[in-house]
Amino acid sequence: MTASGLTSVVTDWLATLDAGDRGHAIFDFEDPERVVWAYTPGERAGLALRDMRPEQRSAAMGVVTAAMSERGAREVVGIVALESILGAIEREQGRAGWERRDPELYWFAVFGDPATSGPWSWRVGGHHIAIQMTLIGDRVIASAPSFLGSNPAVVPSGPSKGARVLTGEEGLARELLLGLSPEARAIAVVDPVAPPDILSGHGARADVRKIPVGIRYDELERAGRATLERLIRYYLGRAADEVAVADWERVAGLGLGAITFAWAGPTEPGRGHYYAVRGERFLIEYDNTQNGANHIHAVWRDLENDWGEDLLAAHYRSAHRA
Repeated sequence: MTASGLTSVVTDWLATLDAGDRGHAIFDFEDPERVVWAYTPGERAGLALRDMRPEQRSAAMGVVTAAMSERGAREVVGIVALESILGAIEREQGRAGWERRDPELYWFAVFGDPATSGPWSWRVGGHHIAIQMTLIGDRVIASAPSFLGSNPAVVPSGPSKGARVLTGEEGLARELLLGLSPEARAIAVVDPVAPPDILSGHGARADVRKIPVGIRYDELERAGRATLERLIRYYLGRAADEVAVADWERVAGLGLGAITFAWAGPTEPGRGHYYAVRGERFLIEYDNTQNGANHIHAVWRDLENDWGEDLLAAHYRSAHRA
């Protein structure tokens, strides 16, 4: 995916909208709504899948395909499909509010005008999905915040029993943890009890005050370092390849030595657990404690460039000098 390709598919989607739809879907780039995100159920600003005609839905999901890697797009589609499964589970349990589990309750929005040379962004949001891209001209300058979640993490029954949408987030972290020596694991495991959710919140800026530290990259053996790198790149790899490569270059450009990995909770599978990977300019958080440790929240934040703020500032400074 190139920036021009993403611009093209977003423009194609917008072309399917009538004036009323565009009033819901399009915002000024400077609108405060641009930096609003959430991962819980509930209404979002934008145009919902439920309010789109079939050709509009197809074009909207084409944007997901263009913006994300093949794996990332597949995960988004899988998370949307889980809403029907979750609704059926909660209905069978007699749980109130199961009706809110609806695969059509995902909202698409565009901020700014893709047809101009100025900055603009696109996002999709709903339960367990908060994905956005910010662009200037022929560059994707930001792909964070990036949140994906899964409930259930593993489908417990029915025709899809055993299916899992998100896999590498737990698998790679557990591989790293279990590969540590007892001494290194004692440093990495910061608490025998996992927190009930991610700690950085869902504000426009990540709150890192409670993020645990754990063990440093430069304290790991070679295999551990390689696994930690794979874990970081797995999160970045939600986005299309060229975006993920650029994000990795920004992460690695500051050096990897001070990056930390911290785990909280038991090490046995099936029990509530949490981890955080923190660098000078980024944060990854993962939590799987709810619903009997069968409910994943996984986010990556760029502490300097969420919403493209760092590169936008550089762009505006350059434009002002010109």
